[in-house]
Amino acid sequence: MKTSLTVLVCALTLTACADHAARARLGIQDPTLLTSGLGAPQDEAAGAANPQWVNTYAPVANTGAALKSLQARLDLVQPQQNGYFRSKAQCWIDAGQQERQAGDHWGFVEEAIGQAAVITSGLEKGVSLSAANPALRTVSVVRPDLWKIVNTIKSDPVIASCPEAQPPLACAEVELMQAGHDAWMRSFARAEQRLPDVQENLRKSAESALQCKHAALAAPAATPAAAPPTVSRTIALRADLLFRFDGGNDAAMLPAGRRELDEVAHSLKTVTALRELAITGYTDRLGENAHNQRLSLQRAQTVARYLRAHGVTSPISVHGLASAKPVTECRQTRRDELVRCLAPNRRVEIQFVVAAS
Repeated sequence: MKTSLTVLVCALTLTACADHAARARLGIQDPTLLTSGLGAPQDEAAGAANPQWVNTYAPVANTGAALKSLQARLDLVQPQQNGYFRSKAQCWIDAGQQERQAGDHWGFVEEAIGQAAVITSGLEKGVSLSAANPALRTVSVVRPDLWKIVNTIKSDPVIASCPEAQPPLACAEVELMQAGHDAWMRSFARAEQRLPDVQENLRKSAESALQCKHAALAAPAATPAAAPPTVSRTIALRADLLFRFDGGNDAAMLPAGRRELDEVAHSLKTVTALRELAITGYTDRLGENAHNQRLSLQRAQTVARYLRAHGVTSPISVHGLASAKPVTECRQTRRDELVRCLAPNRRVEIQFVVAAS
């Protein structure tokens, strides 16, 4: 790692203020925020709501009730259940409450609700969650140097096994996003006022990670216990039978696909000593890779939710691998023939691990 945790702890203990405008100190690179007055842009690139944003967040009619409901759901999640994501959901709820009480009607409250809802739902269902911070309409990037520190801490392997370091890191990310919203609103001084808390949380996270690392180095090496023997088996399901063409959510599931998953759920519940499931979605090689990646992951997530809703309680991990690992190669020149030939590559695989008898 180019930047050590020790260096980060030292850097985050110190603060310095250059004699520049607050906007310059924030390191803002978005050109739309560098223009104000009559010449300021008002288009979508400058943050105007587009139809996709409206369709996503318009259903959040009562933000107060939504935040209260999310808090009640999150309170039922055990504190020790993935501290990073639980803390991140809590900090998004707190940020939404704070901006709502401040009378913010520009969309950040709804976006905070959306982020908290995605994480809370994932924790409830036991599915894999992404630690990446999404690009939000009402948030601009501020202090790229602090984001670099965030990513350096997150990339250190010790973080995964250091629960003390996870909550302050998660909240620092949300606070930095909230400062980005202040900047988007051109409240540059207010954005700066949040930075000491961001730096303090990053310092706490880095220090805790260092302590965990030192403790691991000082601990005597333990003789690993022999893992019980296991057997891995895989069920492959044709995506064309599960979903309508180019669809991957619950609404896109076909009746035949639901029946097939009902049988899979019933079979899995009868498997003794079932340890875990890994559900992986695949597409064919046609189309853009980014779209195929999203579609393959969405299909795996939908299958995971369906099995969970139908009584499968074992731990489930989900993955989307787009067109990787094709099971058939096709050379047809006519598109309709090529699509038919590539059908076996469009699939969802359910790999399950059981204790060997």
